[in-house]
Amino acid sequence: MHILITGGTGFIGRALIKQLIPHQITLLTRDCEHAAKQLKHINPRSLQFIHSLESLNCLSGFDAVINLAGEPIVDKRWSEAQKKRISESRWNLTQKLVDLIQRSSTPPSVFISGSAVGIYGDQKQLIVDENSTYQATGFPNTVCQKWEDIANMAQSASTRVITLRTGIVLGQEGGALEKMLLPYKWGLGGPIGAGQQYMPWIHIEDMVRAIQFLLDKDTASGAFNMVAPHPITNKEFSQVLAKTLSRPHFLFTPKFILKLALGESSCLLFDSIKAKPKRLTEQGFTFTYSRIHPALQHLLTR
Repeated sequence: MHILITGGTGFIGRALIKQLIPHQITLLTRDCEHAAKQLKHINPRSLQFIHSLESLNCLSGFDAVINLAGEPIVDKRWSEAQKKRISESRWNLTQKLVDLIQRSSTPPSVFISGSAVGIYGDQKQLIVDENSTYQATGFPNTVCQKWEDIANMAQSASTRVITLRTGIVLGQEGGALEKMLLPYKWGLGGPIGAGQQYMPWIHIEDMVRAIQFLLDKDTASGAFNMVAPHPITNKEFSQVLAKTLSRPHFLFTPKFILKLALGESSCLLFDSIKAKPKRLTEQGFTFTYSRIHPALQHLLTR
């Protein structure tokens, strides 16, 4: 299978490429030399790089497209300029890929495109799955809803479209867990606010296994919650993380401090999204790490 991947040098993308070898992979990246260094462990005969889509008239030469690219949503405060960068980095590239798919005489059989559980907004204690009806407002919902709407335009009798509503991906070489560890290692970790907000999470190994599962599953299309079956509250996560690291757990970060520090983007920490992977499990996917304790043990004690 020949697969075009965007966002392949990111946290999820790097792990996914390892999973997808020995397929032939073409990676779209702004810096081919830097990407080659990051992925130097991959057999060069299985991997090639392009820095632009401009040289492509269509995507007839590809069997699949996996679109994971986008400006990081948590690295900077959400000024209006930053929100525009976050939005357009997702919407514009996805639109270009859709246009190329639609111009293909033999289009890719599957288009897998990113999204996030932020599409659901703050749902308090309500359980949500892909079939739930929900009302949400706010920047994450706006970004994800339009992102999915654009991707779904590639759907046809020849191409099935899958959107990945991803939760917090836990892994060793980047992602949210790496940012969380330092205060816990110093014994300063604790819940955020009251800690009652639900955190939809997934182990990086299950994330990339699930993407490959959906890639290969001919009956799979539509939105999929990329989260473990057992969401937990922020307080529960914090307790398990501290216990796994053998560190104390008695502090907490007041909500108002984070709102002052982060502004609008603090919603990523306080919105409660109790998401379940209903469609993924219905398709027959089996999680290796369905509960948080063994997931953290695997990541932090090996």
